[in-house]
Amino acid sequence: MPRQLRIQLPDATYHAVSRCIEIKPLMRSPKIKNLMIDVLNLALEKYNFQLIGYTIMDNHFHLYIKTVAEGENISRIMQFIKSQFTRRYNRMMNRTGPFWNERFKDVITELTPNPRETFFNTLLYLGYNPVRNGLVNDPRDYNYSSIKNYLDENYLSPVQVTLHEYFLELGNSFKDCVNRFLVYEEMYRKRIFHESLFL
Repeated sequence: MPRQLRIQLPDATYHAVSRCIEIKPLMRSPKIKNLMIDVLNLALEKYNFQLIGYTIMDNHFHLYIKTVAEGENISRIMQFIKSQFTRRYNRMMNRTGPFWNERFKDVITELTPNPRETFFNTLLYLGYNPVRNGLVNDPRDYNYSSIKNYLDENYLSPVQVTLHEYFLELGNSFKDCVNRFLVYEEMYRKRIFHESLFL
């Protein structure tokens, strides 16, 4: 059965996910997570796109990428990130062979029934992934996520994150946007706590 063709759109916000081979925790160490940060910076230098958000976990990563009108499509961007990471990882670890488990999965925010709700839920899902996996109690304490870009105007991010228009539409100043975003966060926290009671 042939693979389903990926939807390639300009000015679209993609939540892209890729997992390590056999879902192994190959990115557990800070050294390897920092390698992914380096590759993200390389991709932003080479290609024209916006990194809206990210979370690097031990055995997978999430990227929230917005393509732009005169830029590359999501497949080209992700192919570069995954291949460059594999090449550098293999050289660093003196190994050969594939690193990733499968082709990346994606969801286009703007094609969902409620894009704004999808955006905030996705951004918080990325931020709370380390919490759900027991790595930290507060997403602000995790060093390999973009959540602090949306909470602290003075945060020195290791990679350039572009604040999404839906976030910027929350208020007339960064502080206003953060205060409204915190309302979304509190609703999200209550929901995941409620869901955890039934696991």
